[in-house]
Amino acid sequence: MKIVRFDPSRPITQHGSTGATVAGIARMEGRAQVVCIRLEPGGVVGEHPAVGAQLFLVVAGSGWVRAGAHRRDVAAGSGALWEPDELHESGTDDGMTAVVVEAEAIELV
Repeated sequence: MKIVRFDPSRPITQHGSTGATVAGIARMEGRAQVVCIRLEPGGVVGEHPAVGAQLFLVVAGSGWVRAGAHRRDVAAGSGALWEPDELHESGTDDGMTAVVVEAEAIELV
């Protein structure tokens, strides 16, 4: 067994993002990886294209996710799946933590 830490390690500043940090957790075969994103109250990860399929799983707090004109509220226990190249963004009024899985393809079960 290995103990895994994913304390925020670097700010996200690209795409007009504010109040957001990201910490890497794991890399898998191919271009797959898992990261933890934390958004402070009022934080936003600005609009950008998904580099692959991206599964955004909220584990604490609440906020919103958007792709195109479709904006949806999310909270702990919910999330979003963006397809490769899909423009998307996320934000929060009160604070939110999400684990994000990125891979070439993701199929929901």
